[in-house]
Amino acid sequence: MTTTADRATVPWTDLAAVLRGRIVLPADPDYDAVRAVYNGMIHKRPAAVAQCRDVADVIAGVNFARQYGLTLAVRGGGHNAAGLGVTDDALVLDLSLMRGTRVDPEQRTVRADGGCVWGDVDHATGAFGLATPSGIVGTTGVAGLTLGGGTGYLTRRYGMTIDNLLSADVVLADGSFVTASEDSHPDLFWALRGGGGNFGVVTSFTFRCHPVGDAGTIIGGPVFYSLDDMADVMRWYRELLPSLPAELSGWIGVMAVPPAPPFPEELWARTVCGIVWCYSGPGDRADEVLEPIRSYGSPLLVGLQPMPYAALQSAFDPLFPPGLQWYWKGDVFTEISDEAIEVHRRFAEALPSGQSTMHLYPIDGAAAQVPEDATAFSYRSGGWSGVIVGVDPDPANAERITQWARDYWEALHPYSAGGAYINFMMEEGVDRIRASYRGNYDRLAEIKGRYDPENLFRVNQNIVPAGNVVPSPRRG
Repeated sequence: MTTTADRATVPWTDLAAVLRGRIVLPADPDYDAVRAVYNGMIHKRPAAVAQCRDVADVIAGVNFARQYGLTLAVRGGGHNAAGLGVTDDALVLDLSLMRGTRVDPEQRTVRADGGCVWGDVDHATGAFGLATPSGIVGTTGVAGLTLGGGTGYLTRRYGMTIDNLLSADVVLADGSFVTASEDSHPDLFWALRGGGGNFGVVTSFTFRCHPVGDAGTIIGGPVFYSLDDMADVMRWYRELLPSLPAELSGWIGVMAVPPAPPFPEELWARTVCGIVWCYSGPGDRADEVLEPIRSYGSPLLVGLQPMPYAALQSAFDPLFPPGLQWYWKGDVFTEISDEAIEVHRRFAEALPSGQSTMHLYPIDGAAAQVPEDATAFSYRSGGWSGVIVGVDPDPANAERITQWARDYWEALHPYSAGGAYINFMMEEGVDRIRASYRGNYDRLAEIKGRYDPENLFRVNQNIVPAGNVVPSPRRG
């Protein structure tokens, strides 16, 4: 096994010879572009990037990393908050060329390769008036969002992304290939649903799909309120949301109005309290269901309108292109208390940049009907998954947006449930990881010990494998 000291002697040409894809090394002209991830604050220099074309390439990469004792990182869409798809001196398995999708409209399923982003899936399923629950940004990777849990516009109606995962094809640490489902490797399947990238390289996912709106047309968009009304709006929202039918969901947040059409010029760059709504039910009930939304308060803007579901899913893509500076902090909240509202108001008034924001995503409805131990994701008692993100295009402002996010989180954390959605975390240590998995952590560690006892897959929100665990058979 090669040690860190002699990495210069790693025979990269041997790996290149067995790949359909290519190896990118530091001397190659496109190395900087290939190693980059979505978060421009992350600057890591891997030893090599293997751009995989298929499962065989992934198997070859895993075996090569294990043979030569290399640190291994796996990158799908590259959106991970902490940039955990890349690290220094590692072999990075880049799945971004593996972006095939296949919809079965009769069975209402979609298969997505490990390098897909959600825009790929939404495009494919939208042709049939179907969708599977995911996040709110079309450029987010399918793999990372799914393995962390997955919350978004359809969570209240159809559950989290992991609640709609039917199976996953996985390359394990020993280079073997399995399909995990309720019937095959059920322990691995349980762990993949929220346990992150700890257990292998998922090369494809098969999801259950659902009808949305009328032939894929939903009614959605933002409603903006003045910060002067923010406390009243948040109190109204926390009481209203649980009473709404599951077909209507909305996340609430703090944001600056984008300085561009279609937003009115008089609102450009104004900091507001906003709720982005999505009604995915039949159109003939829309007026009735949306009436409490349209009749409340004195909004600055009501942007609700019919649109394809994929249009709402991709609405934020132009606002957050790759390469911005990002710093994330997250927590789960079982309630939006008056004390928490005051914290939100105070930090909203100090928003450090036009793209910095705070979001609270509902995890009630169908998502809360799943037992806490049914999947690795444990926060199933209702409430919201919160994220605070400092965002700015200028690296000179990185410290300012980071400090705002940290201070905001420190003030808000006492009102949280204690842990976070792992996709909203930077590298924050094992105590935060344990707090996020709660009673499921020990079971995850045992499964990690069976499938990855040497912790080959450790560039992630890492779960340390339980010791003295005999690996289970992986064939069949």
